[in-house]
Amino acid sequence: MIRGCHAVVIAAGVLSSVSVGALGEQPVSVDRSAEIDTTISSLGNFDFLVRADASRVLRRMEAASAVPALVRAAQLHEDSYVQFRAAVLLAGFGGEPAREFFEAALDSPNDRVRTAAYDYFEHAPDVDLAPKLLTALDFETSEFVRPALVRSLAAHDGDASVRERLLKDIDRGEGYFRGAVIEALGDYRALYALDRLLEIGSEEGPLRDDALLALGKIGDKRALQVVVKAQREAVIDAGNPRMLPIVSAAACLLDTDYENQIQYVVEALRYGLNADSDDLSLLRSASTAAAAVSMAGRQGSETALRALIDVGVEAADPVRAPIALAVGTVALRTPITMISALANRKDLRSSLLLVRDAFDMLDEDMAEERFYVLMRTNFWDEPENPVTRSVAEAAMEILEF
Repeated sequence: MIRGCHAVVIAAGVLSSVSVGALGEQPVSVDRSAEIDTTISSLGNFDFLVRADASRVLRRMEAASAVPALVRAAQLHEDSYVQFRAAVLLAGFGGEPAREFFEAALDSPNDRVRTAAYDYFEHAPDVDLAPKLLTALDFETSEFVRPALVRSLAAHDGDASVRERLLKDIDRGEGYFRGAVIEALGDYRALYALDRLLEIGSEEGPLRDDALLALGKIGDKRALQVVVKAQREAVIDAGNPRMLPIVSAAACLLDTDYENQIQYVVEALRYGLNADSDDLSLLRSASTAAAAVSMAGRQGSETALRALIDVGVEAADPVRAPIALAVGTVALRTPITMISALANRKDLRSSLLLVRDAFDMLDEDMAEERFYVLMRTNFWDEPENPVTRSVAEAAMEILEF
């Protein structure tokens, strides 16, 4: 997302009649379909502030008014980007209309809408859709569509045909796509991929980092000998220090000497913060390692995420960017983990600004919407917990939800 620089007024008359209200305001009942449609069209406005205001208005409407209009726009609007944004907001409302829309959207000619549909069914798996997702893998070649499809398939790996195809795709196509497969297999703890990942993690190559982290996430102790081998080789190869944080993260995920291993990752983060800005490879590696441990929810996770945010808050561009990306990945993949971490921050605003930077760079609208829905749910469902409510309110303000 690119944020606008100037305050603007959108869709004359719409915001005055469909008030955004305070962050804590309950959804507004609206029965003026023409005004709703005008607001939806503003989702495609060039100015970020216009788009953001339109999204806020629509999120705060009653589902009975907003959902039918969003479905129509996602299916039929003349602007393909508005179709996509309407689909994202529809996902936030959830329910059967959203599920029905996204099932049909698997055949949408709009790449963004199809990507949103793959994302939707990653988080709401439907075993009956596995064959359709497998067929889609034969024609989805876009570098921003295919990874979403792969993750959706990984969430449907109860199907033997899915497991077989994902194993094949570890070795098919460009490295970017292969890396996406390996990452998804790790995130979904695909024990069936262990043997092939052990092979990749044992040898030098561009996917070794991905394989080592995936092995750590899967958590099978048979991976330990591969991790030890990689660590030994990284120590010998003094010209390639970026491998060491990855190895330490993998060892930590395998619950091996986790205190020392996570300490090394934290030290690598801080060392990378002061490194030459022309070579951020160590910092990127340490940030990726810290994020992997943070998301796993195992020993060392809280330490890793706290250090990642600490360093990110201190950092200025260009070193801030890789840290922010790692923080954003944690927030979008495991939002509950990030919300818990934010609740313990004394520098809440600075931490949320770091998350906002990440969201801008990652541009993962469906995941951001899930993060918003969780924040808003926390706001309403935790009336007796002022910390949770204050974090949710600050997040909705700073992240411009």
